[in-house]
Amino acid sequence: MAENWPQWRGPRGDSTSDEQNLPLVWSEARGIAWKVELPGWGASTPAVWDDAIFVTSQQDDKLLLVRLDRAKGQTVWSRQIGAAQTPRTGTPRSEQKFHQLHNNASPSPVTDGEVVVAHFGNGDLAAFDFDGKELWRHNLQREYGAYTIWWGHANSPVLFDDLVISVCMQDSLADLGKPPAPSYLVAHDKQTGKERWKSSRTTKANAEECDSYTTPLVYKTGDRWELLVMGANQLDAYDPASGRQLWFLPGIVGGRTITGPTVGHGMAFVTQGMRKDLLAVKLGGEGQRTRRDVVWKETEATPDTCCPVLWRDLLFTISDNGVAKCFDAYTGNQNWKKRLPGDYKASPVAAEGRIYFLNLHGLMTVVAANDRYDRLAENQLDDDTTASPAISNGRIYVRGKKFLYAFEKK
Repeated sequence: MAENWPQWRGPRGDSTSDEQNLPLVWSEARGIAWKVELPGWGASTPAVWDDAIFVTSQQDDKLLLVRLDRAKGQTVWSRQIGAAQTPRTGTPRSEQKFHQLHNNASPSPVTDGEVVVAHFGNGDLAAFDFDGKELWRHNLQREYGAYTIWWGHANSPVLFDDLVISVCMQDSLADLGKPPAPSYLVAHDKQTGKERWKSSRTTKANAEECDSYTTPLVYKTGDRWELLVMGANQLDAYDPASGRQLWFLPGIVGGRTITGPTVGHGMAFVTQGMRKDLLAVKLGGEGQRTRRDVVWKETEATPDTCCPVLWRDLLFTISDNGVAKCFDAYTGNQNWKKRLPGDYKASPVAAEGRIYFLNLHGLMTVVAANDRYDRLAENQLDDDTTASPAISNGRIYVRGKKFLYAFEKK
């Protein structure tokens, strides 16, 4: 049965897919179902539900949500959510400026087959039905305060039951004697947009260490749903229905955090900011946790941007400069280490016993999800590629700076 890819990092938020019969080899002339030029550009991942593909993009100052059809990639409808510039310069700690590799269209859209929700780096948050009718919209900056994150807000929303949950983790400005800039989680009703809950998220981090570009991960442990949040030198979990904090692990000191968490085998796999340690942390519990809950750690060549991906009992990572590793998920023992070509910002995805690593310049290296290194293919495109791939209905979707590609097995 075909599986949708409804959000950042797929159906379970962990970059894995249960799809079969996927393509292994492709190029600009081989294995392409279609290739379409997108309006503007962005670093967001497509969300796929049945025959609908949703992409956010920034075209000049216009912030767009576009629905494409699965068959040929044709545009079904396009909606302008708002307008915003993407400043590349600015004074640190006074306003956000955007890194050159992303813009306001970095947060990925999310859908459940009924509504699709898009969020942008200027704070615009809006929901539409599948026919393109707007259901509601908010601007989180206007309602909850200006973004103070240093390099451009990029957190993606997630859905839980009838809630749209967003997170903002940013420089508090606390040490400057300025009015504090809040970090928070907020949930809106997916049909009406009414605020359902809001939770403050204050940690002991200062300055840029407060900044986090990660997306929450919803998972079930025992009979309890938890919303896992990583950033600002802390890992914590919330009740996604109420916003109540369930537990927290402070003191994960590194720096601003880009790499999001991965969950499996009763553990969360997270990277301390600024390429510090990769940690395997026990899940569950109540209240404050301690470092005794860290099962294992890795200290060398850890990811700064790319999220880890778990396939069965193996954990795969790639550093931004291309050092790929495979670990035993339970023990942290390293099975293999290999430098892949190029630099990396896209998170690897796993499906059909393969790991797909996509570098910044369109090269996808496919390796076997085994405890020994086995390169299966190298596939080159004529486009720059920051966004993470999506997998659905027998296809792999790769969003480049100019084009969206759909690859299938021929």
